[in-house]
Amino acid sequence: MRMDIADARILVLAPHTDDGELGAGASIAKWIRGGNDVYYVGFSACETIQPAEPKDLLRIECLSATQQLGIDKEKLRILDFEVRHFNRDRQRVLDTMVELNKELQPDLVIVPSSDDTHQDHSVVFDESRRAFKQTRMLGYEVPWNNFRFETTAFVPVQHQDMAAKMKALAEFHSQDKREYMNPAYQEAQLRFRGVQAGAELAEAFQVLRWYL
Repeated sequence: MRMDIADARILVLAPHTDDGELGAGASIAKWIRGGNDVYYVGFSACETIQPAEPKDLLRIECLSATQQLGIDKEKLRILDFEVRHFNRDRQRVLDTMVELNKELQPDLVIVPSSDDTHQDHSVVFDESRRAFKQTRMLGYEVPWNNFRFETTAFVPVQHQDMAAKMKALAEFHSQDKREYMNPAYQEAQLRFRGVQAGAELAEAFQVLRWYL
């Protein structure tokens, strides 16, 4: 049985610019194409460790990337948390999420998975469970950070959704040397999850909270 998401307000929480695109880019494109309202909040543009110029390069790239997925400029926010120091700023991360919940009242929140080992991703996961206690939540896959991943939900996607994800990732010129940005790898991942989902292409998610 497949249950498509319809007429929903979806909030994507990305610890760093590019996490949302990597973990859920094709699904975001599909959801927007299906008429859902998608908001994207990036908590850090990694400005303290990003050597490229200008300093706000990742903010510029993220804006271009999310537009490739169909996210309106007005629905993108990139905050100023310091990369690798989310644990220090944990209360402010939680307060930010609580305010987002009050303001946006999302029907579905997309976050890093419970087994993501990156310290910033882990904080976003932990605090999202507190801030969105009564909201459906899915955890996205970031394989290079996961020792394991619970494939408890799949989103079958179309070739046009995969193309949108590829175009979005291609906007991150400052990150193009990273192996996981390779289009061949990304397509292989979509096809691998597609086989598991009984589809040609799919993205996998961990069910964190769901209401029927």
